[in-house]
Amino acid sequence: MTGTGDERPLTTTVKRTLTLLRRATTLVAGTALVAGCGLIPGITEGSGDQPVTVMTWAPEKTGATNQPGMPAMAQAYARWINSHGGIDGRPLKVLTCNDHNDSVDATKCARAAVDQHAVAVVGSYSQYGRAFMSPLESAGIPYIGGYGVTDTEFTSPLSYPVNGGQAALLAGNGQQLAGECARTVLVRPDTVAGDDLVSLMNTGLALGDRPAATDLRAAEDATDYNDQAVRALSAASAVPDGKGCVVGALGERTDTFFDSFRRLRDGYPKVRTASVLGSVDQSVIDRSGGAQSAYEGAYVTGWYPAASDRRWDPMKKAIKERAFGDNRIDPADAGVQTTWIAYTVLRQVVEAIGDGEVTSDSVRRTLDKGLKVTTGGLTPSLRWDYDHMSAAGDYPRLVNARVTFQQVRDGRLVATRSTSVDVTKTLADAP
Repeated sequence: MTGTGDERPLTTTVKRTLTLLRRATTLVAGTALVAGCGLIPGITEGSGDQPVTVMTWAPEKTGATNQPGMPAMAQAYARWINSHGGIDGRPLKVLTCNDHNDSVDATKCARAAVDQHAVAVVGSYSQYGRAFMSPLESAGIPYIGGYGVTDTEFTSPLSYPVNGGQAALLAGNGQQLAGECARTVLVRPDTVAGDDLVSLMNTGLALGDRPAATDLRAAEDATDYNDQAVRALSAASAVPDGKGCVVGALGERTDTFFDSFRRLRDGYPKVRTASVLGSVDQSVIDRSGGAQSAYEGAYVTGWYPAASDRRWDPMKKAIKERAFGDNRIDPADAGVQTTWIAYTVLRQVVEAIGDGEVTSDSVRRTLDKGLKVTTGGLTPSLRWDYDHMSAAGDYPRLVNARVTFQQVRDGRLVATRSTSVDVTKTLADAP
């Protein structure tokens, strides 16, 4: 009542309505965006206990490598899991952050995760491991299923990687090319992360008694790579019988490099091409002309089964149900795939906690005690307890060093081997 000054006792119906309203208010923000200090609430479809709050970050709208599909997939996953009752009855709340490919912003994202009481950072990408891991370690927040682009992700005790990262891809690519290429030219970013790629590839090449790769550095935000393409073609085509290989590993800019490469290659003897997943995927091949693209015949090393594999069907179903046509989410994108697997880990962790409180501490303890996580065959079983730590030299947190060998045939990425390849020993031998 208004205008009367009366405060009448609440009826049972009104009490029930207010209770439901309070509960609904608590559950709003199943997805949210953290940008700087801002928090923009999204929508959740869930009910039950206190939400499980996590964060996913990645660079977006920058001049270098971008991974917009990762936070977009995280948001879609939240909508999907919440529409099915949440995780073990708990609604999932996803915060996202843009690190802008900048160390300062990477630190800000990590601090935002701390400030928003995230119990984990899940399925994220950043080139600045030292910048973001320090705040997370101070707050005891685990980092689950990062993209694997930094060494920190494979050394920090609070990191729980689901793949072998860039290290496994480059070591695996070298191993894959050792049986195909007499000389290899690697075009890679002129960054700290890029500096590590050369020795990793060379270790793989050495398994086939192949010489070290020719190292060509390139700016990761360049708009053309004519100079690098000329130098790569000159070096690779000097090998007889077309057994020279050019590897493009420039992340999002790999397609820009191969565009320059395609326009210049007719002026040189035949060479082969290669790359790694994350730099090339099926969507890039499709956009570039499929079977008529510069990628036709290219050797590609990946972490997971080819995008056409039926083991990805559950992810594709979730995307179809809850992505609502978001064109940032490509099922063939390695970042999207990694995010799906990372949230699969989170789901099993929360289910293992059961009726206990879901906190950063309980999530970390559950993982450290040796929880066995399965991913429907997309990876081997994953465990991060002491007994399952890696023998891969400088990568003690690496628990999945398996890669897949693929090739572009008739415009499609197809597996060249029926089983994945373990590159643990290759990584252990890397200087």
